[in-house]
Amino acid sequence: MTRILIVGGGYVGMNVALRLQRRLRHHAEITILDADSYMTYQPFLPEAAAGNLEPRHLVVPLRQVLHRCRMLNGWVVGVDSERRTVRFRPHQGEGYDLPYDLLVYAPGSVSRLLPVPGLAECGIGFKTVEEAIHLRNHVLAQLDLASSTRDEAIRRRALTFVFVGAGFAGVEALAELEDMAKDACRYFPAVDAADMRWILVEATGRILPEVGPEMGAWTLEQLRRRGIDVRLDTRVRSAENGRVVLDDGDEFDTDTLVWTAGVRPHPLVRATDLPRDDKDRVKVTPHLTVVGRPEVFAAGDSAAVPDLTRPGELCAPNAQHAVRQARTIADNIVARLRGRPLREYRHAYAGSVASLGLHKGVAQVYGVKLRGPLAWLTHRSYHLTRIPTVNRKVRVLVDWTLALFFPRDIVSLGALAEPRKEFEFAAGAPDGAKTGTQDGTETTVPRPAGARF
Repeated sequence: MTRILIVGGGYVGMNVALRLQRRLRHHAEITILDADSYMTYQPFLPEAAAGNLEPRHLVVPLRQVLHRCRMLNGWVVGVDSERRTVRFRPHQGEGYDLPYDLLVYAPGSVSRLLPVPGLAECGIGFKTVEEAIHLRNHVLAQLDLASSTRDEAIRRRALTFVFVGAGFAGVEALAELEDMAKDACRYFPAVDAADMRWILVEATGRILPEVGPEMGAWTLEQLRRRGIDVRLDTRVRSAENGRVVLDDGDEFDTDTLVWTAGVRPHPLVRATDLPRDDKDRVKVTPHLTVVGRPEVFAAGDSAAVPDLTRPGELCAPNAQHAVRQARTIADNIVARLRGRPLREYRHAYAGSVASLGLHKGVAQVYGVKLRGPLAWLTHRSYHLTRIPTVNRKVRVLVDWTLALFFPRDIVSLGALAEPRKEFEFAAGAPDGAKTGTQDGTETTVPRPAGARF
C-alpha cells in the first residue's frame, strides 16, 4: 500500500484526506499529523466571538470525518525528503521517524508579529477558536468591570478596544464584537454604548482590499458612522503595560489589543529541507508539487503557489484557494498512482464576502457589488455551503434559526481559562476567606476570578 503522510489538518490537509479516502479506499495508508484533532472553519470565528454560533459547531472533528485515515497528534519537527521521512514528536514522549511514499505538506500559517515593544505580552491574535472565545469572554468581562468600578481611569481602560490590521480578520472581528457589546449594554445600566471606544489601526491607506476600493471605502464610511475610530496610515509604536502609542502622536491605555496584521508561514517550514522563497514559503510548481521534489505536494498559506490566471503573481493565502488547491492535490495524487498526467492548478478569484455585524455586510462576487443586509445574507449563505460535513451545516443553521427568536447570550466564562484556580484557592485557604498573620491581625485573601461568595 502507498504510504501517504499529510502534515496539517487545516483546509488543505483535511480536504485532501477526505478526497483521497473516497477515491483510493483500501489502496493507500493515509496518515494526518497535526497538533489538534479538529479543523477550524475560520470565516465563522467572528460570529462565534459575537455569540451567534456555538464554538463547537465551527470545528470539524478529524477523527470522525476521516474514519479511513490514521490521526496522530503532535508536532512535525523535521522533514528529510532525501530519506523520505518525517520526524514526528507527540505531545508527550519521545519523537520518532515516519516513512512516506508521498507527502502533502500544509502546516498553514501563524500570526505575523512585528517588533513592537509590549505586543507579545499584551496582544492576542484571531486565528483560532480558542482566541475567538477568549476575546468574547474578555470583552464581556471588561463590561462587567466597567459597570462595577468607581475608578474612572480603570473604567476608560476597560472600555477601550484596539484592533490592529484592517483585513478580513480585523474588520470582521471588530465589527461583530462592537455589535455584540453595543447590544449587551442594555444589561449594563452603568455602561452606555457611547462610553466604549473602538479603534481600528491600519498601516496602509485603505481597509478590506479584498472587496475592492469602492466597497472598501463604503465599509470605512459605515464603520465611522458607528462611532468606530479608524486610523489609516498609522502604526503602533509600542504597547508596553497596555499603554498603546501610535505614530500619529496619540496614546492611550487599554486592556484589549487584538493583532490581526497579516500572517506568515508556519515556523515548521524552516525545519524541512524543502526549497523556500524569501518569505519562507515552500516553492511549488503549477502542479502543486514541490520544486525538485516530485513526491512532495504543498499548498495553502505555507506554499508559494503560482497564479496561472495572473502570470508572474502568486495565489493569495486564503481559504478559497486552499480548498481548491486541496482538490487538485488529491486528484494529482490519484493520477500519479494510476500513471496519468498531473493537471495544473488554475482558479480565477471569485470575490469576497464580509460580515460587519448582525444584518450588516459587504461583498463583491464575480464583479457584483453588494452591501447591507443582502451582502450579510450572501456571506452566510456562501459559508454555510462551504463549511465541511452535513452535520456542521445543520448545527450552524440551527444556531442561526434560534438566534431569530432569542436574544444573544452575554455570559462571560473567562474563568474557563484557569479551571483549577478555585480548587487551588480552596486548598490554600480552607476557611475560604481569611488567614492570620504573625502580629495577630486578620488579612482577607483575594478571591480568584469566578469564585463564588
